Amino acid sequence: MMSSNLEAASSERLKKLFSKASDNKLLGVGIGALGTAAIQSSGATTVMTIGFVNAGIISLAQAATIIYGANIGTTVTAQIVALGMFGGNSVSTSVIFSAFAGLGAFLSIFSKKNSAKTLGGILAGFGLLFVGLELMSGSMETFAALDGVKTFLAGIGNPILLVLIGAVFTAIIQSSSVMTSIALAMVVTGLIDINQGIYLTMGSNIGSCVVAVIAGMTSGTNAKRTALIHLLFNCSGVVIFMLAAGGLGWFDVSYGNLFGRLFPGAPQVQLAMFHTFFNTVTVAIMLPLTGSLVKLVKRMIPERAVAPDTEFSLRYVDENMLRTPPVAVSQVKREILRMAGIALENVDRSLEMASQLDFSALKLFDRDERQLNFINRELIGFVVRLSSRSGLGEKDRTYLSGTYRNIRDVERIGDYAENIVEYATALADSGQQFSDDAKYEISQLKALLHQLYEFAMDAYQNESLDSLDRANVIEEEIDDYTKRMEEGHISRMEKGICTPTVGAQYLELSSNAERIADHMINIAKSIRSLKGGKA
Repeated sequence: MMSSNLEAASSERLKKLFSKASDNKLLGVGIGALGTAAIQSSGATTVMTIGFVNAGIISLAQAATIIYGANIGTTVTAQIVALGMFGGNSVSTSVIFSAFAGLGAFLSIFSKKNSAKTLGGILAGFGLLFVGLELMSGSMETFAALDGVKTFLAGIGNPILLVLIGAVFTAIIQSSSVMTSIALAMVVTGLIDINQGIYLTMGSNIGSCVVAVIAGMTSGTNAKRTALIHLLFNCSGVVIFMLAAGGLGWFDVSYGNLFGRLFPGAPQVQLAMFHTFFNTVTVAIMLPLTGSLVKLVKRMIPERAVAPDTEFSLRYVDENMLRTPPVAVSQVKREILRMAGIALENVDRSLEMASQLDFSALKLFDRDERQLNFINRELIGFVVRLSSRSGLGEKDRTYLSGTYRNIRDVERIGDYAENIVEYATALADSGQQFSDDAKYEISQLKALLHQLYEFAMDAYQNESLDSLDRANVIEEEIDDYTKRMEEGHISRMEKGICTPTVGAQYLELSSNAERIADHMINIAKSIRSLKGGKA
């Protein structure tokens, strides 16, 4: 509850944050850490990163640094949980935070504003987290008093076995944060000592990779490589710290001793601080080795030849993106812009065929028309699934509600281009062609459509009202120009310059071009709903 509402509240910032991914390693780490801290889920950040790599938006090296940062960001949860375990005879912080649950529930149920409902969800989730910790800790105190339990847990002292137990349990529950929280509660209630908790926590880092591995297995080669980077990175950290523990053992020192001296009397803080220290030091060691790690995974998972024309796929979105709805929304927009670019290429080809009766690009045209139909079908399905997810802000939901029409508008542009190709084919079959004047008018019309496209797509992409105003002006120019085209062609027919057959095809072409312009401007006008109805 807390995670999904945090995503909704920070959706715009989250999208801007991940759009800044670059080759700067420290920036990548910062993005991963801040993004994970914001949504309280390293799994969601990692899966989202895999989706970006699969779409070709970021490189493997960029993905690696974001994953490093996610491992640091996830330690915030342990720090919050440790804070909630303070208390005693005085007023406990868990009691204070638990009061948030009631306030949050009240806001979620009775508030009419979506922003207030989202805030309520955050407060309720945050409060319930501590209610759960209180219940878990209270139950464990009774459990810890049993002699059989003490004997059993005391016998699990082998660090490697503890790491494996932590990894297996985390893989089952698919959340390192939950596993770390359980380990914290067990340490505080005396079920296990601090060293056992430390090794369980180290194991949870390995187990957390299962989410990335599952996501990577269902995606492309680079997505699999990203999942492997995550696994190798986390395993490397555990190996480094296990070897260091062996070295400390020669001096009769353990991690528990060290952190016990640093934070005496607070076992929950000792474990939380070790968790942060472990992930931060692992990042510091692995960051300079990122290039070598990327080369290694490329050798381990080589490129595979892709069969031609299993060709059609969504480039910027995949099912993994559903784990982070706010970012998925921005990726939907990128997919629609890509779709619009394909449609414009087909408009250009259709006008070229009609003007020059050159059908050498017909195969490419047919391929892209099939591709538009594929994207139309698959993207609408993705948007349906995305719309049902929690974690979306009010603006994102407003945008998605208009997305179906945007996709349909682009698909119709492709259909009208297909109509123009049919007119060109009919003209070629009749053995006739357009006059030089008609060909010139078509070239001018093509230039106007390109101008409209540029401003319409800029308005749509950047929510620019200035670009929308300019697009409206050009769209009116196209309306006027197509009318003049029709009038000029009727005049040429009356003079006997053009035949009725040629005239009919030309009039249909101008009419379809006007409709193409209408659908372009419709896409641009869709930003009005995001701007509060302003034009």
